[in-house]
This record gives sequence, C-alpha cells and structure tokens, in this order.
Amino acid sequence: MIFIARRLVAAAVLLVIMSGAVFGLLYASPGSAEQVLLGTRVANEETRENIRQRYNLDEPLTTQYWLWAKDAVRLDFGESIRTGEPVLNAIKDRAQLSLRLGAYGFAVAFVAGIGLGVLAAMRNRSGIDRAVVSLSVVGASSPAFVTGVFLLYVFAVLLGWFPVFGQGEGAMDQLWHLTLPALTLAFGAAALLIRFTRAGMITALDQDYVTFARARGVSEGRVLFGYALRNAMIPVVTASTVLLAAMLTGAVLIEVTFALPGLGALLVDSVAFKDVLMVQGLTMLLAAVAILTNLLTDVLYLFADPRIRYTRVAP
Repeated sequence: MIFIARRLVAAAVLLVIMSGAVFGLLYASPGSAEQVLLGTRVANEETRENIRQRYNLDEPLTTQYWLWAKDAVRLDFGESIRTGEPVLNAIKDRAQLSLRLGAYGFAVAFVAGIGLGVLAAMRNRSGIDRAVVSLSVVGASSPAFVTGVFLLYVFAVLLGWFPVFGQGEGAMDQLWHLTLPALTLAFGAAALLIRFTRAGMITALDQDYVTFARARGVSEGRVLFGYALRNAMIPVVTASTVLLAAMLTGAVLIEVTFALPGLGALLVDSVAFKDVLMVQGLTMLLAAVAILTNLLTDVLYLFADPRIRYTRVAP
C-alpha cells in the first residue's frame, strides 16, 4: 500500500508538470484563441475585450493556468473555445469509440503476439520460427499510418471486404467497421509481444526446472503454460501494459486514416484551432491513462512473479 501511495503522489506531480508544459506550449504557439473565435468576422474592440474577459485571455499565463487547474481538480475542464460544448462532455462522447478501438486492437495483438511467440519458441531455428520473426520485424518497422493505408486499399478498396470509413451503427456493424483499424493497431503491437514472448520462452525452456518437470512425466501443455510461460511473463506484462496505454492514447493517426470520430480526431482538430481548454482536457485524460497503466504494470508484477516484493532496502 505504501508503494502504491507513493506512485499515486508521483503521478499527481507528473500530471501537474505535464499540464503546465502543454498549457505553456499552446500559449507560445502562433495564432490566438481570440482570433479563432472571431474567425473571418470584423469585430470592434469591445467585442474583442468581451471575448478576452470571458475566456480569461487578458490574464497572465500563470493566472490562466491557475484558474484552469482550480476547476480541473473538480473535473471541470471548462467549455470548448471552438464549439462552446463542455470539454468533459465532448471527451465522454468521443472516448467510447476510442476505447472500443483500443481494446479491440489490444485483444488481437495480445492473442496473436503471445500465440505466435510461443509457437516460434517451440519451433526455434525452424522455418516457422524464421517466418514469425520476419513478420515481427515487418510489423515493428512499419509506421501505423502506412499499415493502415495499405490495409485500407487492399481489403476495403480493392477487395471490398470492409467499409472504407465511418464507425457503423449497432454492435456488430461497429465491430466490422473497427476491424481494419484494430488490425492496424495490432500489427505493430503484436510484433513487440512476439519478440518478448519468444525470447522469454526460449530462455525458460532451457531451465532445469523444465527438464525436471518433463522427466517427472508432467504433460507438455502444463510444462509450456504452467511453468515456462508463467516465468516468461515478466517482460510480456511490461510490454502489454505499455502497449495498452499506447493503443488507448496513441491512435490519432489511425482514427484520422479511417475517418473515425474518436479522441484522436478531436485532439487534431483542437490543436489546429488552438482550443486550449479542449487540448488540456484531452492531455490530462491521455496522461492519466498512461500513468495508471504503468502503475498497473508494477502491481501485476507481484502476481506474475511472487518473488518480486517492493520493499525498502536497508542501507
């Protein structure tokens, strides 16, 4: 509990630093929120002054940040400068699609990555092993948007098996629409899991306890999954939780490629229009997901390997 409490305090400090950095970078970027609100309209000085007062644009940067942070603690991130919609409502509306896409992609990557990694380790130095390793190299080397465009062109445009864009209606239709984006996300992630699983399994299968288990007549399935895979799971757990955070927070290009109205598309539009409050709200959400998944990694270590204990070492 002490370890988790320390990590939560560190996470809070990191969120404060990150939010301040993003706030300052947006403030220093070219253009202004005032001009975004005015658009191409010709406005007098009174109108400009009313806009500056409403959104605290006439205050110093530190004051603007303090006013925002004071409300953000209560999960009130203000209203979008671009649309006037509450930031939290906009995030809730878009988050469902991004979460479904991230969870779908992670499930595909997890099953394929660990399955192919175990297969490659069992067939070490064989043709199957070389084929799986080659596939993982291609997946790790291909940018996500390139993979997305390739899959979109082949399976949606040429073959017509999947829809070209949109999120669909209804559970099954949405699942069908999200299949290509999920495969795009999973391709690179599965490559990393294959490498970690294969390396861990090869090392575990060479250990004495595996040899002794086989000598005692333990079934091959129990040797592989009850002994070898469990001891090879430490790097896999690390990679999996990091990839989960990446899939939930880093699908910006994927959503743009497939015209999906998720958090990624919202973030791109908000940055382009210099919607400071919306970008701040999205940044806090994505940072919180990344930090919490890292904390989850440390907690899962205890279950993956009971030998690990987070205790203070005496000097």
